[in-house]
Amino acid sequence: MSGSSRGGIRPFARTWLAGLLLLGCGAASAQVVQGRLELQWGDPMPAPVEQRLPTRLLATLVTDDGARIALDPAQARRAAGDLYALSNRRVAVAFATQGRGVLQRRVVEVIVPAERSWQRAPALDAAGRVVAEAAVSGTTRWVTLACKFSDIATEQKPTSFFTSQYGYMPGQLGHYWIEVSYGKIDLAGSQAYGWFTLPSPRDAYVTMVDGEEKADLDKLFTDCGAAADPTVDFAGVQGINMMFNGDLDGYAWGGGACATLDGARRCLSTTWNPPWSFGNLAPLAHEMGHGYGLPHSDNSDGDDDTYDNPWDVMSDAWSNAMHNVTFGALPKHINMLQRERLGWVDAARKRVIPAGDLAPTQVALDFAGLKNATNPQMIVIAMSARPDPYATVVYTLEARQRTGTYESALAGDAVIVHRMENYGTAYSVDADVPPADVSNNEGSMFKPGESWLSPDHSRWFRVDAMTATGFLVTVGPMPRITGGRLPALRRKAAPVAPQRPQPARSARAARDSGPGRIESGQAVR
Repeated sequence: MSGSSRGGIRPFARTWLAGLLLLGCGAASAQVVQGRLELQWGDPMPAPVEQRLPTRLLATLVTDDGARIALDPAQARRAAGDLYALSNRRVAVAFATQGRGVLQRRVVEVIVPAERSWQRAPALDAAGRVVAEAAVSGTTRWVTLACKFSDIATEQKPTSFFTSQYGYMPGQLGHYWIEVSYGKIDLAGSQAYGWFTLPSPRDAYVTMVDGEEKADLDKLFTDCGAAADPTVDFAGVQGINMMFNGDLDGYAWGGGACATLDGARRCLSTTWNPPWSFGNLAPLAHEMGHGYGLPHSDNSDGDDDTYDNPWDVMSDAWSNAMHNVTFGALPKHINMLQRERLGWVDAARKRVIPAGDLAPTQVALDFAGLKNATNPQMIVIAMSARPDPYATVVYTLEARQRTGTYESALAGDAVIVHRMENYGTAYSVDADVPPADVSNNEGSMFKPGESWLSPDHSRWFRVDAMTATGFLVTVGPMPRITGGRLPALRRKAAPVAPQRPQPARSARAARDSGPGRIESGQAVR
């Protein structure tokens, strides 16, 4: 196979690889390799944004003989229909060779699921992209393994503390995940063990690479698991939260990993937590979210900082968080796109507005946090398909409310808009110009009387009123104006040299700036 992965993989190439697997000849080509896909996200310790380490994503193909093939994350995202849904699953990866001589390199061309259940009924979308179901349901048992480096004696918390994190009282992880999943999952049987002493000192696991510390996640998991193996029964375990008594490489990590436990090769949801992480439930829930296969969320300010959307614990776990004297910062909920990714949004709780709808539609949108909602809790605004299917965008609306154990410190009660492109990151939409650095601002909250127009001028919504259980929202195409005076709309602010912190212009202040033209992606206030 040849060709560039820029802009997405051609549908025929994806169908070609799927056909090889269905015929049982996936190994016929030397360019096709099967194995387990490991995705691991690195999240830095809290720090001012200008001092914070960048987020990291490691993508690795682990073959059946244990070989580890590092994949370029950007190539892997383009090569898979939904990379994140393939986390910790068996996949087939097709590689292509580009360039010649010393410039020759191998690139990731296509990634598809390779599990037998998928091969019996492969799922392709209209563009020929392979899609994979990533639903998580039922009992998801986690075990905590507290492991200490051989040269560090400190045990920051007793194992009883780690076991209590899994409890079912408000402010504990058992209660949190039941609430967030609408009862689709629980943590029954989750327990903590340790402290186990690792066979080596910290510097055997955290080494300097190109002037920066790098944690050997595979070695940490293998050695910590081996130390706990004589004590812990790993049968039926969904995930392992590892707690280390020393700093790793400046990051806490979450995703998946494989090791031999109880005499069998097991690939599990996995987190690696230094002391600054495991003392707070918010970052621990964030890493467990990665273990379930969730990617990061983000806001729409256009920078490379993914930790600036406080509406989702999978972005900014710290801002607008409730606090508990025992468990520190508590996790907020995840957004509705993240819930849907894990199969937690029932069909009756989602309303899709097709791209071809020509008439306005009013929907009663219930608060996302309601357990027994009677109306939709997620509105999907479908956009017209683009020539490049990998660039197709959808917008979602959800209603958030300041209430309860986890959400009482949110910025306000409002409709929140997220944009998702290419099965990837969910970005909260901000109507302020320029967008705020952190989306706990008025521009990210749409309240009664406020409206928004999509960047391509094709879709529009208005928040009509607040109800006892949420909001009334009208969604429709951009109305045709046949005469009369245009409404007063906002203008974009003049370009400003980038600075941090950058004061965001209030959308409500812009509302009174006088007549103007509609600016794509901005609010009609």
